[in-house]
Amino acid sequence: MDKLVKFLKQNKGYARSKDLVAAGIYTRNIAKALADKVISKIKPGLYKLSNYNVRENSGLVDVCNANPSIVICLISALEYYGMTLQNPSVIYAAIPNSGRKITLSYPPVNFFYFSKRLHELGIIKASAAGGAIRVYELEKTICDLFRFRKKIGEDIAIEGLKNYIRKNKYDIGKLLDYAAKCRVKNIITPYLKALVEQ
Repeated sequence: MDKLVKFLKQNKGYARSKDLVAAGIYTRNIAKALADKVISKIKPGLYKLSNYNVRENSGLVDVCNANPSIVICLISALEYYGMTLQNPSVIYAAIPNSGRKITLSYPPVNFFYFSKRLHELGIIKASAAGGAIRVYELEKTICDLFRFRKKIGEDIAIEGLKNYIRKNKYDIGKLLDYAAKCRVKNIITPYLKALVEQ
């Protein structure tokens, strides 16, 4: 068990089963560590050391470690930027609609399928407790909120836009550029004008 824990700590708390086996850790030891809750399964073949670097945003790191095509989006991205009072019980993540279905054991995730063009638009790599995440830029996030307003609620999209405008540093040009690319410029513009003129 000590060998397994040491290996996981050396790899920022995460390991794939093939890497554990290659390191000389037997599958029965992996199964015992799971049963004893020393490790937890993120998805088949990917494990995390339980209670390792359990800090804010650790769930986002778990999700991004599960698959390189996953990007944190919508309410989870808005929460990451500190632009909402919402505290979603699931993580909102984008995957390309041309990709294979992704199933995670933990944490709970609500996947949204983006076209290849919109999936790749505006991704940044950011630091979080326990590792790095892929998340959309704030301006792209706000545009995505308006794109999915019927699924997640128009009030959340408006809240995100209001909080963005209340920031000391906002970039309306950048926001409108993303809005045009996301085909929501006509929807966002009236709200934007009303907020800026207040």
